[in-house]
Amino acid sequence: MTQSNLISHVIRKEVLAMSAYKVADATGLIKLDAMENPYSWPESIKAEWLAILKECPLNRYPDPDAKTLTQTLKQLTHLPDQFEILLGNGSDEIIQLLLMALPEASAVLAPAPGFVMYKQISDSLGLKYIGVPLLTEGFDLDLPAMLLAIEQHRPHVIFLAYPNNPTANLFNENAIVEIIKTAPGLVVIDEAYAPFASASFVDQLGHYDNILVMRTVSKLGLAGLRLGYLMGRPDIIEQLNKIRLPYNINSLTQVSADFALSNKSFFDEQTQAICQERTLVSKALNEFKEIIAYPSAANFILFKTPEGKATDIFLSIKNQGVLIKNMTSQGGVLTDCLRVTIGKPEENKAFLDALQNSLKEL
Repeated sequence: MTQSNLISHVIRKEVLAMSAYKVADATGLIKLDAMENPYSWPESIKAEWLAILKECPLNRYPDPDAKTLTQTLKQLTHLPDQFEILLGNGSDEIIQLLLMALPEASAVLAPAPGFVMYKQISDSLGLKYIGVPLLTEGFDLDLPAMLLAIEQHRPHVIFLAYPNNPTANLFNENAIVEIIKTAPGLVVIDEAYAPFASASFVDQLGHYDNILVMRTVSKLGLAGLRLGYLMGRPDIIEQLNKIRLPYNINSLTQVSADFALSNKSFFDEQTQAICQERTLVSKALNEFKEIIAYPSAANFILFKTPEGKATDIFLSIKNQGVLIKNMTSQGGVLTDCLRVTIGKPEENKAFLDALQNSLKEL
């Protein structure tokens, strides 16, 4: 059997048809492409954390239920006692667990554009993924189109990012409620960017039987720990726990995340600083007559460039030492768009200076 025949024999056709998710190499560049918190920890906090890590028993398996960390998250999110939490190796693993639990050939629905992993994981599992285009103006949900798609496809799971990635806006709350009421299956409210938005559906968990709220600590400032969590009804969490691999949250992540979240005040200060910088960067972007910067409730800004120039501008900015995200290849409402993460003031200035230079080259 040849190598190509072996691959086609043992790998599912859905996987063969996919492209791998690629992460850009940011070596030597100011990294403003991945929605990370640019700030490090205060030295005094680092010292306390390292002292705790010294006592972490790496020769033993981690707590399979991460009980201490789970309790900290419940307190932090003010989760009512009747609901439970599922922890994942990033929110990516939680999305994977949810979709693995579905019957064969289930339909998965989300607005488009949205978080790429909804489609990536659906495709890898051979599920039917339906992306419903957002409205061109304001990137809000096209509610009639969403309701029609729900009626036609009867999706088992609907993902709604709140705020949305990559458009950074908060969808209309009333439209989300209408979708929840209409959905025949689960509706997952993905609140990855909750630290930067004054909005959440956690307090709605008790009002609807079919919603789950998903979050991550990555955008808060703990991206390296790879920790996501899902909140919802205990009977749903129980089913997902059946397919969660044992010990999926390692000991160092459990100890580090619990310590960091128990000292959350410095993260709150960093979040406030990022939001202030977001306002300044947005204002500066809109002062360029060639640029349209869209409103943001997250830690990044999507902006539109002159027609056909997004890639040239992206490469020019990169050649000046700043890495942002080129979105134009995704087409649709993202045509001619670039996305920049909010960094430190000096990083944001470097980006704006590079953008200004690139516009002069047009």
